[in-house]
Amino acid sequence: MSETRDIVCQPLTAQAFAPFGDVLEVSGEPDKLINAGLCGRYHDLAKLDFGRDGRAGISLFDAQPRSLPYMLDLLECHPEGSQAFLPMTQHPFLVIVSQSALSRPQAFLTAPGQGINLHRGTWHGVLTPLHAPGLFAVIDRIGETANLQEHRLDLPWRIVAG
Repeated sequence: MSETRDIVCQPLTAQAFAPFGDVLEVSGEPDKLINAGLCGRYHDLAKLDFGRDGRAGISLFDAQPRSLPYMLDLLECHPEGSQAFLPMTQHPFLVIVSQSALSRPQAFLTAPGQGINLHRGTWHGVLTPLHAPGLFAVIDRIGETANLQEHRLDLPWRIVAG
């Protein structure tokens, strides 16, 4: 039997997630009203970063749902650009981040309607929806140079509900 280590999920908050990226959510009053006052604009919520040789691209990801407890055995990093995940459903999803490939990860559970933007160079787990469909709009760097590093963990972490 292999040894595992547990990490308890915590709710996703802007303050707790700040070292890793931005929480994308509607909160409080909008920055301004547009469309004849019928639409609230929550302005410039993420620090998008695509490097000098990249551009923004929008892709759709359709990920298979996972369940808790979840075994984390792979971390990845995008050294050339940020990566934003906007769920196309109201289901929560699991977000796993780490200061480095060798540091203890942190696990967050989003609230319905929350998205995230991972800052450039943030180590993180793979896209982990907890319900079908696992459909996300993803805004990330498109460019000629490689933008993915992967690190397999020798000893997995078990992510459990809080």
